[in-house]
Amino acid sequence: MRARLTVLVAGVATLILLAFSIPLAIMLRNAAAERAVSLAQQEALVVTAIAPTSEKAAVETTVAQINARVPYPMTVFWTDGTVIGADAPRSSAVELAATGESLTAATEGGREILHSVRMPDGGYAVVRAYVDDRELTAGVGRSWLLLGAIALVLLGFGLLLASRLARLLLVPLADLAAVSNRLADGDLDARANAEGPPEIKRVGTALNTLADRIRDLLEAERERVADLSHRLRTPLTVLRLEAEAITNPTKRATVDEAVGEVERAVNAAIRDARKPGRGEAECDAVAVVAERFEFWSALAEDTDRACGLSLAPGPLPVKLSAEDLAAAMDSLLANVFAHTPDGTAFEVRLWARSDGGAIVDIADEGPGLPDAAVFERGRSDGGSTGLGLDIARRAAAASGGQVVFGAGHGGKGALIRLELG
Repeated sequence: MRARLTVLVAGVATLILLAFSIPLAIMLRNAAAERAVSLAQQEALVVTAIAPTSEKAAVETTVAQINARVPYPMTVFWTDGTVIGADAPRSSAVELAATGESLTAATEGGREILHSVRMPDGGYAVVRAYVDDRELTAGVGRSWLLLGAIALVLLGFGLLLASRLARLLLVPLADLAAVSNRLADGDLDARANAEGPPEIKRVGTALNTLADRIRDLLEAERERVADLSHRLRTPLTVLRLEAEAITNPTKRATVDEAVGEVERAVNAAIRDARKPGRGEAECDAVAVVAERFEFWSALAEDTDRACGLSLAPGPLPVKLSAEDLAAAMDSLLANVFAHTPDGTAFEVRLWARSDGGAIVDIADEGPGLPDAAVFERGRSDGGSTGLGLDIARRAAAASGGQVVFGAGHGGKGALIRLELG
């Protein structure tokens, strides 16, 4: 932007300077020519004044003196055809002046200034002063060089002013952009220096206000999540006490395990709310998927669901914490149990991506997805909140991947693919 602003100012300044310089240069050239012609005319008038009343010898002496001191050759054409002074051709302009008309005529290499003088014998003598092109343009080149130098100085001053103006504008804008990028990266303590022109100051102040508002909203949201998680601990304690009252060891173990999973999820929510942005995370996708499949396979057995697991050789690292991957797997598997009837088979497949990471497919043989676009928006038609799909989507995005919805094998059932970076 700084270069564009400089080029813009340079273009505008150049046009302005040309608009003034070209007419001024023409005016200087015309002024030099008029000055030379005026001086030549003055000398010719001297001869014109004495020619009718003086002898030829006196006029010849005067003409010789003039030719010796000025660069404008003087010639007198007498009525009897005699020529005194500088040699000059008797041009058509001289013939016209001999009829009694004074004039200025252009000729090869310069101009003729011709004065017609009425002589006592009734005829007309012609006083001719000649100004060549060098005299017509004397000093014009030097004036043009000076004019060009002034134009270049003014252009340089304009460019310097444009550079200063660009710096005045762009430095605060660069600071605003840097602060915006820091806020986008999660640095909520980033603040802009409200400096520069008034408009940029207002933008900086608005950005700082927005940052404060975002931080307040996030802190309030974290507090609400933490408070909700703490509230869940009371019913969890009741559930654990109820589980201890179950006499069947197998059922008690199953309930204890389920309560433990919920409790771990609640603790993870509290940790995430209190300490967001834990930085780069990594886990072994094979170990996490296998562990979550084992947990849900027990419930599958209770609901008469056939289930299968296909795992790539481990370890298979992904850019996601074990807790987040486990939460994503739980949300997707819970959808299978929530939105398909008992007895519906499902399968979990895990393999490595060619560019790093892993892909997890969860396919079932249920009725399928009624509207994949609805699921893409994070909502379902089953009356759920859609948070499960959001959990999976956020986990995939955090690792640099995505969630893809489709149909199962042979176009039957549903397929949810979790791509992890």
